[in-house]
Amino acid sequence: MKHIIIGAGAAGITAAETLRKLDPAAHITVLDGEGELPYARMAIPYLLSQKIGEDGARLRRDPDHYRKHRIDLIQGRAAAVDTAATTVRLADGRALPYDRLLIATGSLPSREQVEGIDLPGVHSCWTLADARAIMAQVRPGTRVVQMGAGFVGCIIIQGLVSRGADLTILVRSGRMVSRMMPPKASEMIGRWCESRGVRIMGKTQTARIERAGNSLKVTTTTGETLPADLYLSVVGVKPGIDFLAGSGVAIEHGIVVDAHMRTNLPGVFAAGDVAESRDCLYGKYQINAIQPNAVEQARIAAVNMAGGDTSFVGSLAINVLDTLGLVSCSFGQWQGEEGGESVELVDAAHHRYLSLQFGGERLIGATTVGQTDHVGALRGLIQGRVPLGAWRERLLADPSQFMSAYLAATEKIA
Repeated sequence: MKHIIIGAGAAGITAAETLRKLDPAAHITVLDGEGELPYARMAIPYLLSQKIGEDGARLRRDPDHYRKHRIDLIQGRAAAVDTAATTVRLADGRALPYDRLLIATGSLPSREQVEGIDLPGVHSCWTLADARAIMAQVRPGTRVVQMGAGFVGCIIIQGLVSRGADLTILVRSGRMVSRMMPPKASEMIGRWCESRGVRIMGKTQTARIERAGNSLKVTTTTGETLPADLYLSVVGVKPGIDFLAGSGVAIEHGIVVDAHMRTNLPGVFAAGDVAESRDCLYGKYQINAIQPNAVEQARIAAVNMAGGDTSFVGSLAINVLDTLGLVSCSFGQWQGEEGGESVELVDAAHHRYLSLQFGGERLIGATTVGQTDHVGALRGLIQGRVPLGAWRERLLADPSQFMSAYLAATEKIA
């Protein structure tokens, strides 16, 4: 059996290793389009913060790991998939046949459509190559203008500040991490950053970037001009699926998969940030681009590629963010649902926040800022779709009692 896995991130490597355990005789090929030994993209912020070296970012420390497990790691980018001929065509013209194919190409950074985006000194922060370029340039006092304050934008702040950057962040929506936090939580994170010397400019974005001698000049949509030594564009990500044009693989926002991680075509599977699967709360199709989800989907895909029969229980939106030491989390339908009830606790002076969202007798979403104790109980209540009974009214009166509610509810279930 010939298995080809396109993508050498956490999903791709998990799938390859699972396949090897299940099928010792299989031929397993992993395509790595970046020309690097496989690494964890989520380790890049720690690399920028000098908490780890490049070896610490590798998914497997032993460079011979893949050879020892008879996993062929090919440095090549997929250019097209011919599902009729069951081949993957690489950018260099090679064609590789497969019996089973897993698409695990992850996400790609979105590209700003502004003048000057291709100038020297303008970077994204998505690959090891990006990280190397940033580390080579950022020194104490380096003027950095960053466009974007989503999840990726916020997790790299620590690395930039720890290196002494003079950092300005442009926030188009006016709220940091607006896609994973309610307004009050977003505002709290913004104030926290400003208290630590980061300039936050809301309701603005880049209009154009120009060279100004040895530096850059960034003009915003509000007309302000910002001098910069380095410009970072971190305006979101999208699934890496452009090479699938004409393949016949069904695509909506991402690659549509069933509970077995199968696509609409026989022998073709998908997992991770490219996969659009059902969520565990409502059965709605969505992309849930978080590493734990990618790893679990990859494991399930591999089991089924090897002839097994196992299903994905559905994804749950989980975001855990450390912004300059302030930890925030959101779970499930953190924004609530129409007609649902909610409750908030706000302690602005101590940068602490808690919100709970209810759908009928169940907790469907939650957000925390500045507290990490027992937050796993929130995930348990939401993902387990636990009926709260009398605890629903108690939590509406005092949401801080969620751990007691979890213990009571799970004891009842047991």
